[in-house]
Amino acid sequence: MLPTFIIGLREGLEAALIVGIVAAFLAQQGRSDALRHVWIGVGAAIVLCLAIGIGLDVLSRELPQKQQEQLETVIGLIAVGFVTFMILWMRKHARNLKGELEGHAAEALAEGSAWALVFMAFLAVLREGFETAVFLLATFQNSTNKMAGGLGALLGVLTAALLGWLIFRGGLKINMNRFFKVTGVVLVIIAAGLVMGALRTGHEGGWVSVGQGTPIDLTWLVRPGTPVESMVTGVLGIRQKPATIELIGYFLYLIPMLIVVLWVSSSKPKPKPKPTTADSGTDLAPAPVSTLAPVSVADESVEVRSN
Repeated sequence: MLPTFIIGLREGLEAALIVGIVAAFLAQQGRSDALRHVWIGVGAAIVLCLAIGIGLDVLSRELPQKQQEQLETVIGLIAVGFVTFMILWMRKHARNLKGELEGHAAEALAEGSAWALVFMAFLAVLREGFETAVFLLATFQNSTNKMAGGLGALLGVLTAALLGWLIFRGGLKINMNRFFKVTGVVLVIIAAGLVMGALRTGHEGGWVSVGQGTPIDLTWLVRPGTPVESMVTGVLGIRQKPATIELIGYFLYLIPMLIVVLWVSSSKPKPKPKPTTADSGTDLAPAPVSTLAPVSVADESVEVRSN
């Protein structure tokens, strides 16, 4: 339940931030009428993502056993690729996300194109939703309690929607830098477990034949039906008797990605020195005050008020 909750929360809040930035910008520009087009794009993306997730699940169930294992391997690896790309992309683009989104929205308004707003919202939610669908499907396939997993995902998405609404109503401040770092660590651990699962299903599907010895036996720890088993297997993705290749894949993914999330992301660029009157030789005019509080998902806190 915890892995799917974190997935739903992280991906849902990213989508909520993107849509919320656009909505707040439109409200500031006095174009609340254009919000209808944004919601059309959001709704279309949600429907398409649900259809993709259901379609992949149905396809997996109808295939023969060997092909099921192969499809689960492919889905697991795609999910790992998505979470890796998502973490790296957020580290690179988070600070400029608000400006980029507002720029695209301003262009759409200037051109008078409602479809541009629909397409922008559609792509934003589609990307997050497709990643969520594939990631959750891969997690479900490695889960021993699919009902709890589904409940966790639903609660995560609902929590993300509530947090997004509170942020953009101006009633909640969140240290987004810390939030994305903590959830990033959890997602890396979950993804490492998916690497193990992909190597296991790859062996069962006939694709992986090396490193099938069992160097460690965790039967004494991972007992079926116990809370420890739920944590070790459900969150970490580690089974009772992991194969050598599974452990190698687990740590080859886990250690570098944790370094990226915890160490590399902590290195912030040095702020540029502010110009002074001595440097320019002229008096500096005061900067205009914006009616919209600045937003950045990597700032210490986020607060947006839409009047």
